[in-house]
Amino acid sequence: MRGADPPAARGAGVNSSIKLVLATRNAGKIAELRRILADASITAEILGLEEFPEIGDVAETGLTFAENALLKAGAVAEQSGLPAIADDSGLCVDALNGMPGIFSARWAGRHGDDRANLELLLAQVSDVPEEHRGAHFACAAALALPSGEQRIIEGTLNGVIIDAPRGANGFGYDPIFVPEGESRTAAELSAQEKNAISHRGRAFRALAPVIAELLG
Repeated sequence: MRGADPPAARGAGVNSSIKLVLATRNAGKIAELRRILADASITAEILGLEEFPEIGDVAETGLTFAENALLKAGAVAEQSGLPAIADDSGLCVDALNGMPGIFSARWAGRHGDDRANLELLLAQVSDVPEEHRGAHFACAAALALPSGEQRIIEGTLNGVIIDAPRGANGFGYDPIFVPEGESRTAAELSAQEKNAISHRGRAFRALAPVIAELLG
């Protein structure tokens, strides 16, 4: 850990006077973090990157989810002058030695082409027997202060890969991933059901007491 707490954090409770920047332009992700912090009795104001148009995309040059999350959180904290939270996540398939991992969003070559990514992954595991189709979603959530202090928390959701997509909810690899203890894919769960068990939800919930510790 480096540096002292920023002035806004010294001696202050975590309340609406504390502002946090979540390094995303995804309104759903911002709403999710707001709910999680509210459930933890943390009433900090959450801002998204839409409110900071001067902050560009941060290159994800790390070799792990944690490294990428810390890169994003650190850059946004430095540029905004506010505590920042960032996450990085993806699907890790046992039969592919943990890939696509940090390359999940661009596994087929073009970033964010969910259909192509999903079809390529299914082709790659098409000959893998059911008992060896274990996989997990992983998420690293980072908190960075303008002082340079940083914390990282990781969350996972275990499950298996199935042969063909099912379900119209969710995104990415959700239609071919069945969470542990479920018969439905992640894309067949409601948003509330998925948020309750998701790797990102778990990471954000585990980060909540860290936020309270550093900013309280």
